[in-house]
Amino acid sequence: MDYLKFEQFVSKSRLDRFLIGCGNNQGKALELYKANIIISKSFYPLLHLFEVFLRNRINTILISHFGDADWIRTQKMGFMNDLSLKPSDYYLKNQISSTETYLAKKGITITSGKIISEQSLGFWTSLFENHHYKLLSGSVIHCFPLKPSTINRSSISIRLIRMRDFRNRVYHNEPICFKGAIVDYTEAET
Repeated sequence: MDYLKFEQFVSKSRLDRFLIGCGNNQGKALELYKANIIISKSFYPLLHLFEVFLRNRINTILISHFGDADWIRTQKMGFMNDLSLKPSDYYLKNQISSTETYLAKKGITITSGKIISEQSLGFWTSLFENHHYKLLSGSVIHCFPLKPSTINRSSISIRLIRMRDFRNRVYHNEPICFKGAIVDYTEAET
């Protein structure tokens, strides 16, 4: 495809990064853009499974922790309502309320399973942030029963945030082939 025609559809600002990374060679920039799509696409199944497995494992752990299969709804007025969460504007509680409103508007029966499946990866990874983690008595760490003893909440949280950021770049069609302005796939490798 002709570079300038492709630029009309994709946008100059999106392609400029590829062009700069390829020393202003339009042909190489198009090839890099295509390669980025192909490599990003290869991550979809793995990222999908990671997100579903993490969500379901956390749900299982928290059902046990609270002794309540409906914890995601009942805890809106429990730990999600703790005064220590005021600085975060009660993120978890608001996410659940927004989901319930969305489902009701769509005429979908509101169940814990539906609410759980509608939550973003950010919702689940935030449970490893210190303020939520403490309120959950650290129970979510048990999602990783085979982790080495040297791995703690903080290191898991950092890895989850990196994974979430990478996932968002892939899912939102952002390039994964750069480190700054340099063509570099190391972030995709780690």
